[in-house]
Amino acid sequence: MATRRPIALTAATALLLEAVGVLVLHAVLAKVQGDQRMSLADLDPGAMVAGTWAMGAVLGAYLALCGAALLRVGVRDRAPTRRVRILLVSCALTHGVLGAVAVAVVGWTAFAVLMLVLGLVVLALVAYGDETAAGGAPAARGSYATGDATASPPPPDTPQA
Repeated sequence: MATRRPIALTAATALLLEAVGVLVLHAVLAKVQGDQRMSLADLDPGAMVAGTWAMGAVLGAYLALCGAALLRVGVRDRAPTRRVRILLVSCALTHGVLGAVAVAVVGWTAFAVLMLVLGLVVLALVAYGDETAAGGAPAARGSYATGDATASPPPPDTPQA
């Protein structure tokens, strides 16, 4: 399929840009927290600043890892491995949850951006599909398993007496 490589590369670019954006956002939040020097429920302000930096670093690294995995898939133009699929599905789930939180806390624009990236990640997963059968051999094109209406179903398994 000719469109799957651009989809994966676009999704990878979006995730890498989002990783940079998350790092910048958390840097600004940490700076604001550090300048205010206010405690919340007797929490140390330094601990709150460190927690903000840590959350930004962890989330940014996670998004960068997802983006790098999709970039590799797009450059190689091969279906992602099982581990990469699991990583990308978790990335899609994270974007869904963050989108639900963002619409309530930030607004519809943040929700739309998160849903756009979610759609790109899911589209990349669907575009590559499952290129191997259960035994590791390439799936047959135009077979009953792929939904081709012209193919006949496989014969039923009958036990031998």
